[in-house]
Amino acid sequence: MDHLKVYVLCLCFVLSVASAQDPENPKKPKETSDDDEQAVENLETETLSDSEYYNELAEAFSKKIISMQEYADAVSKSNQLLNKDEEKKESLESAQSENNLEQIIDSKKFTLKLLRNSLLKQTEPNWISPSKSSNIQDKEFENMEENPQDILDTLPPLPEEEEVELSPELKEAKEIYDAAIAKLDRRSPDLRGAILQVKQAADSGYVPAKIKLAWSYIYGEGVELDVSKAKTIFEELSEQGNADAHAGMGFLYGTGVGVPVSQARALVHYTLGALGDSDYAQMALAYRHWAGVTLPSSCPKAMDLYMKVAHKVAAQVSLSGGPAVQRVRLMDEAEGGGAGAALDTDLIEYYQLLAEKGDVQAQVGLGQLHFQGGRGVTLDLNKALHYFQQAAKTGNAVANAFLGKIYLEGGDGIKADNETALRYFRKAAELNNPVGQSGLGIMYLQGRGVPKDTATAFKYFAMAANQGWVEGQLHLGFMYFGGIGVRRDFKQANKYFSLASQSGHVLALYHLGQMHAQGLGVLRSCTTAVELFKNVCERGPWGSRLMLAHAAWRARDSDSAFLQYLAVAERGYEVAQSNAAFLLDEGETRMFSEAERWRRALQLWGRGAAQGCAGARVKLGDYHYYGLGTPRDLDAAAHHYRVAADHLHSAQATFNLGYMHERGLGLARDLHLAKRCYDLAAEASPDARLPAALALARLHAHAALESLLESLSQSPLAFIFLSGESMFLSNWDLYLITALVGALGVVIYLRRPDQQAN
Repeated sequence: MDHLKVYVLCLCFVLSVASAQDPENPKKPKETSDDDEQAVENLETETLSDSEYYNELAEAFSKKIISMQEYADAVSKSNQLLNKDEEKKESLESAQSENNLEQIIDSKKFTLKLLRNSLLKQTEPNWISPSKSSNIQDKEFENMEENPQDILDTLPPLPEEEEVELSPELKEAKEIYDAAIAKLDRRSPDLRGAILQVKQAADSGYVPAKIKLAWSYIYGEGVELDVSKAKTIFEELSEQGNADAHAGMGFLYGTGVGVPVSQARALVHYTLGALGDSDYAQMALAYRHWAGVTLPSSCPKAMDLYMKVAHKVAAQVSLSGGPAVQRVRLMDEAEGGGAGAALDTDLIEYYQLLAEKGDVQAQVGLGQLHFQGGRGVTLDLNKALHYFQQAAKTGNAVANAFLGKIYLEGGDGIKADNETALRYFRKAAELNNPVGQSGLGIMYLQGRGVPKDTATAFKYFAMAANQGWVEGQLHLGFMYFGGIGVRRDFKQANKYFSLASQSGHVLALYHLGQMHAQGLGVLRSCTTAVELFKNVCERGPWGSRLMLAHAAWRARDSDSAFLQYLAVAERGYEVAQSNAAFLLDEGETRMFSEAERWRRALQLWGRGAAQGCAGARVKLGDYHYYGLGTPRDLDAAAHHYRVAADHLHSAQATFNLGYMHERGLGLARDLHLAKRCYDLAAEASPDARLPAALALARLHAHAALESLLESLSQSPLAFIFLSGESMFLSNWDLYLITALVGALGVVIYLRRPDQQAN
C-alpha cells in the first residue's frame, strides 16, 4: 500500500504543476537535447487538446496504480500460499501438494512479470517520449527474456542461511559420523564398525546419522535388516520436516516395503522431500514425471527436478570425471554362470603378479584401475601413485601423465603440487601423450605454476582433442562456451561437448544438457535435455549402491541385494529395476507371496522395458505368454516380442516370434515367416545359431510331413496308410526324425516360449 500512496502523491504533484502552466503557450527550455526535441515534435504532431491531454495523463497514472495494486495482491497471495503450505504440510494429499506448488510458482512468475511491467516499461509511450537510457534498459530486458537465467542473475542474492550452532555433544557426534562416512567411502572392510559409529552418532541426536542408520536398517548394511526400525526413524524425522526422512517414507510407501503400498502417500512425501532439496526425492519425483509413473507425463517438471540434482553432481565432480561405477546386469551374469566376475578377479591377480615382476603395461593398467575404480577394484590414489611411479621410472608417457593428474588435484592424503604436476605433464607432452597435453593446457588456462596464457592452453587442448582425449575435448568446449581466449561459439562448444559426452564425462553431459535446455547452439529440446540430465544424475555418488547390491547378491544375501536394488530403482536406474525384477523372477527373495512376487516383477520389468532394456521387454512377453502376474494374453506377448525384435534387435524375441508363427499362437500361422524369424535370430546372435538350426530342421521336417500326408490323402491307399494297417507307416523314418529333432531342440534351447516356468 505504500507504493499506492507514493503514486497518488506523484499524480497530485504532476496535476498541480500542469495546471500552473498555460497549456496554450508552454515554456520551452532554452537548451534541449536531441531526444527532447524529438519528444516535442512527437507531441506537436499528436495535436492533443487540453482535455484529451489531461485525460490521457490521468488514465496513464490510473493504469500504473492498478498495476501496482495487482502486484501487491500477487505478493500477498504468494505469501498466503506459502503460509498455508507450511501449516498444512503434513496433511496434504498428493494432488493438493502439486496444485499448491504450481500456484506458488505461477504467482511468483506473475509477480516478476508485474514488477517488470511497472519498473522497466513506460505505460503510455504516446505521452512520454522514451529517452536513450530507457531504450537501452528495455533492450537489455528483451535480451534477458531470451535466457531466464539472466533474469535470475539480475536479482539481488538471497541472504545466506546461518548454520545452526551445534551443541558440544552434537559436534562430537558429527565428528564421529564424518569419520564413519570416510571409512564407508573408502570401502573399509570394517563395515560393521563404521555403522556402529553411525549408530553412536545417531543415539546422540545427530540427524544425518539417523538418516544413514535408517537406510542401513533397510539394506541390512552392518546391522540386522529391520524395516520397522527404519520406518520409526523416518516417521519421527518427517514429522519434524526433514526432507531426507520424507524421501525415505516415499520409498516405503512407493514400494510397499514395511507398509501397505500407497502411491498417493508416496507422492506427497516425495514432493515434500523435493521441496526440501532431498536429492533422492527429487530424482524419484523427476523419474515419475518423465516416465509417467503414477503421474501424468511432464517433461518440463522432470527437467526442472533433474536439473537441480545434476547441478549438485556436477559441482562435486572433478575434471577427471569422478570414480567409475560398474553396472552389472544380473540376468546376463546368471546366464554366464558368474564367469565375468571371476574373470575380472583372475585378471587383476594376474596383473598384480606381472606388475611385481616389473611389467610396465601391468603397472600402468593397475594404476589406472586404482585411479578410477571399477571392475572390482576400489578407488585408491595411493596405490595408483605407487604403480604409476614404478612405470614412470622407465619413461612411460601414460604413467607420467597420470602422475601429473594426481599431483594437480591431490586428495587421499596426497598434497597438490603444481610444480611437480607441471614437470610430469611436460614429460608426457614431449612424448605426444594427449593426457599430458591436456594437463599442460589446464596449467596454462588456470595459471598454475606458469603464467596464465589462454592461447597456449587452447593449443594444448586442441592437440589433445585431435587425439580423441576426452578432457581436451571438454576444455575446448568450455573455452568456446565461455568465450575464453577465443570468440564465443555455441555451435563449436556443442560439438566438443558432444564428443566428450561419448566417453561419459559427467561435466560434458551436464553442459550439453544446459545447452539443449536453453537452446544455445542447438534447437531447444526438453526431451534431450532430460535424458542428458538424467544421465548426469545417475552418475552421482549414490550410484555406488549398485556395486554394493551386487556384492550382497554374490554373498547370497538376496533380501539385502533386492532392497538395495529397489531403492536405486526408485531413482529411475534401469539396471536396478531389471535386477530387482530378476531377483523376484528367480524367487531369490522370500519377502512376498507367490502371486505378489509375479505382480511386482511384472511392474519392474515394465519400467525397465520402457527405458530400452531388451531383456526386460522379452520378459514382458514371457509374462503375458504364460500369464504370470497378469491374465494370459498371446497378442500382448507377440507385441512385446515384436518390439524387442524390431527395435532392440533381440535374438531371443525374434526366435520366439518364429515359434509363434510356426504354431499359430497369437499370430497367423505362417511357416515362411517362421523360417524368416529363425534365420534372423541366427544372424543376430551366435548363441542362437544352434537352436535356430534345430528349429529350422524341425520346420522342414514338419513341412515335408504335411506335404506327404496331403499327397497320401489323395491316394487310393490313403485309408490303409492313415489307419496304421501298413508296416510302412509304423516304421516311418520321417516320424522318428521329426520326433528326435524336436526333442533335441527342446533339450538344448531351454528358453523357448512354450517352456513352462519352474
